[in-house]
Amino acid sequence: MNSILLKNCLLIDFNTGNVKKSDVLIEDGKIKQVDVDIHSGSNEVKIINVKENYVLPGFIDCHTHIGIIEEATGKLGIDNNETSNPVTPHLRAIDGINPLDIAFRDAVMSGVTCLMSGPGSNNAVGGQNVVIKTYGNIIDKMIVKNPSGLKIAFGEDPMATYGIHGKCPVTRMGVASLIRELFIRTQDYIARKEARKVVERDIRLEAVEPLLKGEIMLRAHAHRADDIVTAIRIAEEFKIRKLVIEHGTEAHLVKEYLKEKNVPIAFGPMLTPRIKMELRKRSYGSAVNLVEAGVKIALMTDHPYNSIDQLRAIAALAVSEGLKPVEAIRAITSNAAELLECGNRIGSLKEGYDADIIVLNGEPLDVVKTKVIMTIISGEIVYKRKMKN
Repeated sequence: MNSILLKNCLLIDFNTGNVKKSDVLIEDGKIKQVDVDIHSGSNEVKIINVKENYVLPGFIDCHTHIGIIEEATGKLGIDNNETSNPVTPHLRAIDGINPLDIAFRDAVMSGVTCLMSGPGSNNAVGGQNVVIKTYGNIIDKMIVKNPSGLKIAFGEDPMATYGIHGKCPVTRMGVASLIRELFIRTQDYIARKEARKVVERDIRLEAVEPLLKGEIMLRAHAHRADDIVTAIRIAEEFKIRKLVIEHGTEAHLVKEYLKEKNVPIAFGPMLTPRIKMELRKRSYGSAVNLVEAGVKIALMTDHPYNSIDQLRAIAALAVSEGLKPVEAIRAITSNAAELLECGNRIGSLKEGYDADIIVLNGEPLDVVKTKVIMTIISGEIVYKRKMKN
């Protein structure tokens, strides 16, 4: 039994924002108990006095391409877009992630304990995403949820990739038509299977089947407001109830509609320059506008377009624009977990949850002075910052 007792922790109540002192007992990779004064009762428990430093659930980046776009490797490490075909639902992120990508170490050191990684946005249908822990060298042992959703993409990326060669999609109508065509074919495939009329299996359609059966989420890359609305329209046409808008640069322009439809936003990246037309209306204050309208958001880096270790800085930037600190912390913990359908396992310091925990030596969103001094993933201390005497 591997047990750790964290004593004298400052914990943040995610409902009120209040801070209280408590202890956290970790046992076999899970949070066993959270209480005011826990006594171990065993010599086998490792006791760590965190000395009234802040203890938070590990940060969660709900949209990255880590391990698929590797750092410092050149073209051979870029596997995010299979541009041989604009419709590739059968691609699996797990097959493209290198867990030895140096960015994983940056994630651990900056307190990011879990993330979603997946295909890029050059295809109308890109493939299946995966949720993983950030520590390990065997990707299959790092999995939290696989697949975690099907990636589709609207807007200029698919059109720029294929349209310039006169291939579909040339227009936004073409993008939507490719997605609809795939979903209709999958509906027919499911019907044939149920009637026992399938002659041979189809790997592309079987990848979409869990989506149409409500088992995984539809994750739609959409920057412009009209593309966001198109994603909602298509989801409703095919009775897809689990939709997340990824990026949502212009989501604030349709915030009331998003609230009405109960569609959340994985918002960002916030720090990237406006390198394409769809980013023209990017605003640091959009996250605040969405939250005030009642839209659930999580913040993300879109690593490597913002570096994975900038996730906390992005949350701090949102606070500088008016977002409440507790809302910003939720946006990189519990909200992010919910947008990945992992909210019953990660993103909170609750009994029975994975022991993904970080310790910070100051106010969590003070990115100038506060450092992550310890990172625990699945109950194992995987990083300790060397402190000056």
